[in-house]
Amino acid sequence: MGEGLRYGALGPNCVHICVDMQRLFGPGYPWAVPWITRILPQVSAICGHNPARTVFTRFIPPARPDDARGAWRRYYDKWEAVTRDHTGSEALDLLPELSRYAPPAKIIDKSVYSPWLTPALDQLLSLGQVDTIFLTGGETDICVLATALGAIDRGFRLILIKDALCSSSDRTHDELMDLYASRFDTQIEVFNTDILLANWREF
Repeated sequence: MGEGLRYGALGPNCVHICVDMQRLFGPGYPWAVPWITRILPQVSAICGHNPARTVFTRFIPPARPDDARGAWRRYYDKWEAVTRDHTGSEALDLLPELSRYAPPAKIIDKSVYSPWLTPALDQLLSLGQVDTIFLTGGETDICVLATALGAIDRGFRLILIKDALCSSSDRTHDELMDLYASRFDTQIEVFNTDILLANWREF
């Protein structure tokens, strides 16, 4: 078994899902995550290790609050500054350090926290016979959480890369990392980028 791998060696059918590493969450935007730049080198190293096995998700706000439905309308009344009419389409782009990986990396767009409501993700993973997912990106306690729970429900082996995850809240990031490692200990493995890269090989 590889170092740090609780449930055996990594096989050929692994995919890296990088959650919402976009300009929208970078410096200068209302939703800026203060330490997104801190995890960027680790995320980039994982993307660069095997770009063709990377999937980026992007969070796409509506053009205006009136375009949202249900409670999302109230949400965007509060956060109108992040709607597309205010930010422009460039806010949706991947961070410049990551955009060079797509293609061959794939991009899945979503309008809610969970990417699993977008059928394209299930179709892509099924086509590639994926059995293992590595998660990076942000935020640990929102979109990463939604992505993780969907992966668990589908029975994937799920690995969270601890030093490649970020949140705008240190407190809830720490609480969620504790939750992932304790309550989900049979369904989630947690370790750092160096262990992943030392054990993720091409077949």
